[in-house]
Amino acid sequence: MNFGAIKAIYRNEMARFFRTLAQSFLSPVLSTSLYFVVFGAAIGSRIQEVEGVSYGAFIVPGLIMLSVITQAISNASFGIYFPKFIGTIYELLSAPVSFLEIVIGYVGAAATKALFIGVVILGTASLFVDLSIQHPFAMLAFLVLTCISFSLMGFIIGIWAGNFEQLQLVPLLVITPLIFLGGSFYSISMLPPIWQTITLFNPVVYLISGFRWAFFGMADVPVGLSLLAIAGFTALCLGVIWWIFKTGWKIRS
Repeated sequence: MNFGAIKAIYRNEMARFFRTLAQSFLSPVLSTSLYFVVFGAAIGSRIQEVEGVSYGAFIVPGLIMLSVITQAISNASFGIYFPKFIGTIYELLSAPVSFLEIVIGYVGAAATKALFIGVVILGTASLFVDLSIQHPFAMLAFLVLTCISFSLMGFIIGIWAGNFEQLQLVPLLVITPLIFLGGSFYSISMLPPIWQTITLFNPVVYLISGFRWAFFGMADVPVGLSLLAIAGFTALCLGVIWWIFKTGWKIRS
């Protein structure tokens, strides 16, 4: 394992993040505050509690997942697409660096950035509502696994994308709707039975449900299924990335 190469890639990606630290810090704070104003004031006045948890606190795990998933995908996709765009990826591919080391460097940096955003949002949310985390280690585990798995997905999107518009295509048209329809701001038990069944086909439901369980001890689906879902998604992304580097799809032509 070439740890020097991993460190170089990781530090280069993190340097880009720290150059815009104020923007990276301010944006999630403002967006989280806005969500609390809109959902907390408008909807929270009508829905006081959800399964014994105040609505303001109930939406916190969903807010964190919304930002973490989108940030992980965005950072990882741009991180690998930009070297493709300017042509430096060929220097990386010709260097004595394995595909695993490349993935660890780029995905590790993207996951770190997303984790930072998640912590910032958690701190911001605590200013608006009283939060109690029943299972802090499980919460951290779900957060880290989500950052890693969706950074892997973003890495795949960055390799697939042919232009900057395509970098936003999947997050905007697929991921964001799945997050909003995955119980970010409501419990799926509040839906009619037919829609509860349909919602269970949304993979994001299992992530948000498991993450919310770590906070409040309540979940829409069993926690074991949540862990299985995120493990399966991570394995799938790793398999796709392995195939991409084995065949050279979209990176050697």
